[in-house]
Amino acid sequence: MPHKITVEHSFESGHRLPHLGGKCVNLHGHSWSTAVTVSAPELSPEVTVVEFGALKVGLRRWIDEHLDHATMLGARDRLIEPLIAEGSRVFCFGVERPSDVAEQYGHGLPWPTVEAVAVLLGRVAESVLAGLPRSDGAMVERVLVRETRLNTAVYEPAATR
Repeated sequence: MPHKITVEHSFESGHRLPHLGGKCVNLHGHSWSTAVTVSAPELSPEVTVVEFGALKVGLRRWIDEHLDHATMLGARDRLIEPLIAEGSRVFCFGVERPSDVAEQYGHGLPWPTVEAVAVLLGRVAESVLAGLPRSDGAMVERVLVRETRLNTAVYEPAATR
């Protein structure tokens, strides 16, 4: 697709990956960042793929409300209840019947690996994009998530269609 825009955001969040073994079984945090690219074959009559401001607001609001300064855990993690009891914000991945509407985006992603966070944010970005005026054919092409200075994951939802 010849036209692309990218919006970026960063957030602080903890997670743990008890299913992997090693040091990531421990609860730990990262300074995460994401870059979401939206592409379109042609520009809209307003000469945009999608208006930057509206996409940024929608994506950043969701991240700040649900992931920033929260702990991301898998639905089977035994730390969920104690953390919630202590007043901590917890975002659960892999909930089969989420009562929290936001957790629907983590369905089918049992643990908060960096790869799963990229898929989660891709789903969120697609939902935000769907509610905005945009160029015909505009779609989320690429989601890059960085959990450390050296470790990133890329999800390309357009490639899975």
